[in-house]
Amino acid sequence: MAVHKLLVDDFDNDDYLLLAIHCAIDDYRLAYLLNQYLYINLKRYVHDLDFEQASGFYSIYQWEDLINQSSWNLISNICVKEEVDKATKGSLFASSSKIIKKYNLIPEHKTVNYFLKIVNDDFKVNIKQITSEIQRIPQVVTVYDVDVKHLKSKNNLIFN
Repeated sequence: MAVHKLLVDDFDNDDYLLLAIHCAIDDYRLAYLLNQYLYINLKRYVHDLDFEQASGFYSIYQWEDLINQSSWNLISNICVKEEVDKATKGSLFASSSKIIKKYNLIPEHKTVNYFLKIVNDDFKVNIKQITSEIQRIPQVVTVYDVDVKHLKSKNNLIFN
């Protein structure tokens, strides 16, 4: 009788492209501009991404390309939350102060504002053409592809 082993690495799903986008505009404006420049149709996902390990809600836009059988996702990397200051929480004087904290979905890339995740099994996507089209957007500072295999927190990008 043959023994079948399943390794944890067998389920490691790194078959997607990930682009890091640096820009200072709101997520809905970037989605609109990406739709205009790339001729795609990103729409706001019904629910935001909620990760306990990533500490917050992250906006997500999605488009399913049925012709090329690919899925495009624009994900915010930054979540800003208002929290009660722990230093004043157990204080003798009852003064509640709130602080604003910033969390990242992918902590290895703290300066990245958004990620564009493209899932395509055939890899027929021309990454150089996509990055050059995104670079044409005046509000985008820079865009580059990220090596997914070296990300420590790539599990945060599994949401479909």
